[in-house]
Amino acid sequence: MDDTTAVSGRRLSLARITVSAGYAAQGLGYAVVVTALPVLKQRQHLDDTGVSLIILLVCLAAAGGSLLADWLAVHGGSRTAIVVGLLLEAVALPAIASHIPIVPFVLAFAVYGLGLGTVDASAGMQGVLVQKREGRSVMGGFFACYTGAAIVGALLMSAVATTPAGASLALLVATAVAAVVALVGARRFDPERATATTKEQKRRDPLPRTGITIFGMVILAAFVADSAVSTWSTVYLQDGLRLTVVLAPLGYGLYQVAILITRLLADLVVRRAGRIPLAIVTTIVAVVGCCLVAIVPSPIAGLLGFALAGVGVGALVPLAFSSAGELDPARSDEIVARVNLFNYAGAILGAVLPGLLSGSTGLGVAFLIPAVLLVPILVLARHFGQGNETTGGALAAE
Repeated sequence: MDDTTAVSGRRLSLARITVSAGYAAQGLGYAVVVTALPVLKQRQHLDDTGVSLIILLVCLAAAGGSLLADWLAVHGGSRTAIVVGLLLEAVALPAIASHIPIVPFVLAFAVYGLGLGTVDASAGMQGVLVQKREGRSVMGGFFACYTGAAIVGALLMSAVATTPAGASLALLVATAVAAVVALVGARRFDPERATATTKEQKRRDPLPRTGITIFGMVILAAFVADSAVSTWSTVYLQDGLRLTVVLAPLGYGLYQVAILITRLLADLVVRRAGRIPLAIVTTIVAVVGCCLVAIVPSPIAGLLGFALAGVGVGALVPLAFSSAGELDPARSDEIVARVNLFNYAGAILGAVLPGLLSGSTGLGVAFLIPAVLLVPILVLARHFGQGNETTGGALAAE
């Protein structure tokens, strides 16, 4: 190995480590924020409707953040976008942690949502660039960093909840992590601009809309399932199946563990078998899991069903972003930003629809919604490609 190859390898390793840190900072921050909501609700004297409106605001602002990431990527590269997004979060989190009036508190959540969406999209852009340079599947590992850090964030909140600083301490830790990753990443994130930078280029080479829609719908279905389990699993197990307050959160815990294990194994499976088999098998597992929750009203079925749902969500999200980034590698930043928009539509639908249907059908049966939305992925899976092979083809031409 000559010196040039060695230096190139070290730079690639540093880029991969830095992008992994970006995913971890995002997962840690989000987990801390959502687990802090009960404390913040009490501090700000909010009711459940108020909390729901704040969550909706974050989702809408995050959609705006995905568009901001697209604009920043075109004008300065996805490195600029992810640094800006992390800094927005680092500004918002201390404000959320502070004892401030309700109006600036809500505005802080809007800024956080903007940063959240910017990082979601630009981290995906960075991950696709690293994967392209390595020539092998690595997106599962990046999302595993996100999930692992989210678990750490939840444990951190649990550990400090009874201390005098409480939730504020955990939020400040997330602030520090986001700020450090942003400062280091300003030099270490990949500077490539995978976009069309002029109007003439965009007219000559339009984005592959069909492919964006296909992988966007996969993301939407996955996040409907994710949001439904995240929002309603504990409620269903506790109120519907009469599990204790100690045991009811295990449904969400098993779901997260299943996501983490799946993402840790996903890249290896893709390298050996390809994306299509992994997408089909994990989708079937997730559909079975959601149906198990809906049809069999027992605690064991509920816990097992939520874990099986995590297998599908764990695999489908990195697979979709990987495949979308290969539709047109020269414009992967723009494509990932647009696919990422489906994330927030899915999050809103998954949080809202089960609650609306629970009064007439029961909350358990409402988990048929994500099952139904996941089924079409079995048909769409043929578009995922085989991992190291480009998905290009007809989708890239449309």
